[in-house]
Amino acid sequence: MKLNYHSFILIAILIAFSNTCVFSQDNQNFTVILDAGHGGKDPGNSHHGFVEKDIVLKTTLKVGSYLEKTPGFTVIYTRTTDVFIELAKRPKIANKANGNAFVSIHCNAVKNYLPHGTETFVMGMSRSDLNLEVAKRENSVILLEENFKDTYQGFDPTKPESLIGLTMLQEENLSNSIMLATEVQDNFTNNLSRNSRGIKQQPLWVLDAVYMPSVLIELGFLSNKEEGEYLNSEAGQDEMALQIANAIIAYKKKYFGL
Repeated sequence: MKLNYHSFILIAILIAFSNTCVFSQDNQNFTVILDAGHGGKDPGNSHHGFVEKDIVLKTTLKVGSYLEKTPGFTVIYTRTTDVFIELAKRPKIANKANGNAFVSIHCNAVKNYLPHGTETFVMGMSRSDLNLEVAKRENSVILLEENFKDTYQGFDPTKPESLIGLTMLQEENLSNSIMLATEVQDNFTNNLSRNSRGIKQQPLWVLDAVYMPSVLIELGFLSNKEEGEYLNSEAGQDEMALQIANAIIAYKKKYFGL
């Protein structure tokens, strides 16, 4: 089947609104899924007495607190306590919520105690096929609905032309992920004078399996004692959380006009 220009636009718009839900159908809010890395039996990195799972949970909850006080936001957490959440379950929580953005928060560490600074990761295109397969699988539920052809204006997840639309959406999600990552890194650098190690693409499962804009933030290196002390402190967590929250708010305003 040949697609004309209007068919491409229709598919792209339809998928964007019916699957990624730019705004929740229930409350018209911008939904953010906050993912505190590790937890429970998985401590993550641990150096100088600083434990990643504890630092990222406290920081993530602070990010959520800032956003919850901001009109127009709905916040969903993958964990709010020290519990172990399987890696595969984290993106499932985000996809089920039809989120607008997925933000995973972690701390770095290496054997060398000198490296320091923040970095933010986005989906790696080397595993873009995984992201597409997830979207196809999740969208297949449409076929169980009555009158799905009328409801979704001809969108059928089994048809090649609809998969083209999914691919277009995937590329847009990557572009938006980079935009969000840029807001985060700029805030760390400009407002906190943190050393920026940049924005990077990596095939990380927790990012590749969500079909929405997504970033993984490395707050800094626990292996660097000075940086670890900062991230382990109440003040450091407050400052980092505020900059992440402000980056999400700015991203929403800048790219969604609200």
